[in-house]
Amino acid sequence: MTETTTDTRPTLVVIGGPPGVGKTTLAHAVARAVGCPAVCRDEIKEGMVHATPDFSAGRSQELNLRTLPAFFGVLDLLIGAGVTTVAEAAFQDRLWRPGLEALRGRARLRVVHCSVDAEVALARRLRRAQDPARTAHEIPGSIDPAAHTRGHDTFDRVSVDAPWIEVDTTDGYAPGLAEIVAFVNGPGSRPE
Repeated sequence: MTETTTDTRPTLVVIGGPPGVGKTTLAHAVARAVGCPAVCRDEIKEGMVHATPDFSAGRSQELNLRTLPAFFGVLDLLIGAGVTTVAEAAFQDRLWRPGLEALRGRARLRVVHCSVDAEVALARRLRRAQDPARTAHEIPGSIDPAAHTRGHDTFDRVSVDAPWIEVDTTDGYAPGLAEIVAFVNGPGSRPE
């Protein structure tokens, strides 16, 4: 289906990027501005921690495996109900692509790539690792700066065939939130 001004499909806004680039904060800001829900992968995993009495961040692989289908299942449910949705995760392309391809015909996809320098992302990760609510993700003191930088610099961002925009989140948003929301709501795209 081609996009037109009469396209009645809901919009699925995909917010991606490596850890520490400000995806979750932006996802909630965009969802508030658009007037729709935000589905954040880490928040789903944090909810699973509450139902896992013996949870240990060092042994979180089992929760990671359960989180992926739950995340895409929620998106499938919302898109199927005609709900415009913001979806946020630090998935690389190999994890985003299969789930998004399954939703493509039922939603207008918009991709927002978040970016900051590796050092900024590392500082954010170290700061949030101290938050007890974030124990589902990282053990304080377990982040290796060199490994973080390698992962940040080689991150394979989502690259489905859809309109996209790059947002620098170093200090606020560039472009600003109003332009991001106009992109989400509009028919245009930036060239890939």
